[in-house]
Amino acid sequence: MNTQLTTVLQQADTLKARMQAARPLDVEALAKIKAAFEMEYTYESNRIEGNTLTLQETALIVSEGVTIGGKSMKEHLEAINHAQAIEFIKEIASNDIDITERTIKEIHALILHGINREQAGQYRTVPVMIVGSRHTPPQPWLIQPQMERFIIEYKAMETNGEHPILTAAFLHDELVKIHPFIDGNGRTSRLLMNLYLLSKGYTITVLKGDNEAKQAYYTALEQSHTQGNRETFCLLVANTVKQSLEKYLRIING
Repeated sequence: MNTQLTTVLQQADTLKARMQAARPLDVEALAKIKAAFEMEYTYESNRIEGNTLTLQETALIVSEGVTIGGKSMKEHLEAINHAQAIEFIKEIASNDIDITERTIKEIHALILHGINREQAGQYRTVPVMIVGSRHTPPQPWLIQPQMERFIIEYKAMETNGEHPILTAAFLHDELVKIHPFIDGNGRTSRLLMNLYLLSKGYTITVLKGDNEAKQAYYTALEQSHTQGNRETFCLLVANTVKQSLEKYLRIING
């Protein structure tokens, strides 16, 4: 592990400890802060995938049931579905339920609900290519064994006491690499990452969808998938977790 990654992980550990030791907020204030984080997360995660809704439009759709003129039904459903998927991962995390293939399929089913009923929660049965990437995901008949190995590797990281941020990064990185679904792999992977982080006491972590951040995100994944260099992506995730903790602490400390 390089020195920079070690340093960022240590800084995140310190921030997490400060967050857990902070003066408790009243229930209403805490709920509002978490809701704002979750709305930003829904907006940014969908933005990465090309959804054109603004943050305000996303909030109106999710919170008020408003229909935005000029925006497709698919974009509306992506906002609603992602918000519901966040509620699902929060429930899983709070009940300390272990991550399994079924968990991942349930997250994916929520992401594609009403968008692609036949494929929602189902592993793909056709080969795929990723636009702009030199990585070729496995053939359909290899998905099941690779997913089984993926879960085994995750459980080994748990058993060996790997840092939670690195385990969360692995869950995201490896699921995208396998690309088990016909669509929605990115959103599902980011939700899986956040499910694990929430279960370990972190805040929602928001990977940004602006052009510069998205390019850095895709470049880090490409390096991992084609060169076997996971450290760049781990560092990106660690920095994002750190920034989310810093933002949370700024808000609760006024």
